[in-house]
Amino acid sequence: MRGRSVLHFVINDARWRAVALQAVLVVVLLAIVTAAVVNMNDNMARGGVRFGFAWLGRPAGVAIGESAIPYSPGDSYGYALLVGLMNTLRVAVIGCLAATIIGTLLGIGRLSSNPLLSRYAGITIDIFRNTPVVLQLVLWHAIILSLPVVRQALNPLEGVYLSQRGINLPMPVADARLAPALIGLAMVLIASALALRWARWRQARTGEQIRIWPWILLAATLVPVGLAVASGATIGIERPQLRGFNITGGVALSPEFAAILIGLTAYTSAFIAEIVRSGIQAIGPGQWDAGKALGLGKAQIMRLIIVPQTLRVIIPPTTNQYLSLTKNSSLGVVIGYPELVSLSNTTINQTGQAIEVILIMMAVYLILSLAIAGLMGVLNRRVALVER
Repeated sequence: MRGRSVLHFVINDARWRAVALQAVLVVVLLAIVTAAVVNMNDNMARGGVRFGFAWLGRPAGVAIGESAIPYSPGDSYGYALLVGLMNTLRVAVIGCLAATIIGTLLGIGRLSSNPLLSRYAGITIDIFRNTPVVLQLVLWHAIILSLPVVRQALNPLEGVYLSQRGINLPMPVADARLAPALIGLAMVLIASALALRWARWRQARTGEQIRIWPWILLAATLVPVGLAVASGATIGIERPQLRGFNITGGVALSPEFAAILIGLTAYTSAFIAEIVRSGIQAIGPGQWDAGKALGLGKAQIMRLIIVPQTLRVIIPPTTNQYLSLTKNSSLGVVIGYPELVSLSNTTINQTGQAIEVILIMMAVYLILSLAIAGLMGVLNRRVALVER
C-alpha cells in the first residue's frame, strides 16, 4: 500500500512528475552515451587503434604550403594542428576587422540621400548576402588563378601586383631600434586607460567633464616619435618588385588565403551592413531634430548622437556575424587553404585517430566562440544604457 501511495503521489504531483521525467531522460541519455562509447571502443580495437593523445608528439611528416608560424615536416602532429589554428586565427581576425569597416560603410551608404550610392550599396549587399559563401570562395579562388602569370602581373597601384601566385602588397619595415618607441607607446596607452577611468569616476561624482582625449592623442604621438628619433630608428615601406619570374619584397598573399579572406569578408560585411542600417533606422527621427536644433551638422549628429545609441542595438547581432566568420573559415578546406579543419583531415587520414582529432576541433572552435562572445559581451556592457 505504501508503494502504491508513493507512486500515486508522484503521478499526481506536477513537480515530482517533472523530476521523475527528467530522471528518466537522464538515464536514457546515459545509456545511449555508454552504448556509443562501448561501440566506439570495440570498433577502434578491431581496427588496431587505441584511444589517446600520445600521437600528438609524433612527427607529422606533412608539408604545409602556408604557415603563419615557422614549420617543417619534422614537427609533431600537435604543432601541425597549431599551425592550422594560427592560419584560422589569421583569417578570423583580419576578416572581422575588414568586414566591420566595409559593412559599416555599406550600411551608411545604403541610407545615403544620393540615389546612385544608395542603389549601389543595396545591390552589393543583396548579391553577397544571398549567395552561398562556398560559391563565393570558389569564385574568388578561380578569379585569382585566372590572373596573368607573374611576368605579366597586373600592377593597378604602385607596389601592388596581382598574378596567379596571389596578391603582393607593400609592407612597413622597421629595425630593432624601434623597440623603445613601441614600449613608450604601450606605456602611454596604459596610462591613458587609467586616466580615462579616473575621468569617468570624477564625472560620476562631481558631474565635471574633463577633456582628456586631446592630451592622450598628443602623448601618443610625441612620446613614440620622440623615442624613435632619439634612438635613431628608421621606418620605411618595402614595396614588391617584379624581377624575372618572381616578385620579391613586400608581403605576399597566396591565392588560397586571398580567396578565403576576400570571400568571407564580402559575405560577412553584407550582413553587418544590414545590421548597421537597421541600427541607424532604429533611432527615432527626433534625435536628428534635436541635433539640428543644437546647431550640429549631419556628420556631428551621426558621430555624437546616433552612433553611440546605435552601438547598443548592433553589437549583439554583430557578435553573431563574428562567430559565423570564424566558423566559416573552416570552409577553407574547399579551396585548399591549410586551416584547422584541413590539417585535421590530413591528421585523421595519417593517424586514424578520428575521435581525438574531432574532439580537439570541437574544443578549439568552442573556445574561440566563447572568447569572441565574452569580449563582445564586455563591449556590449560598456555601451549599454545604465538606468539609475
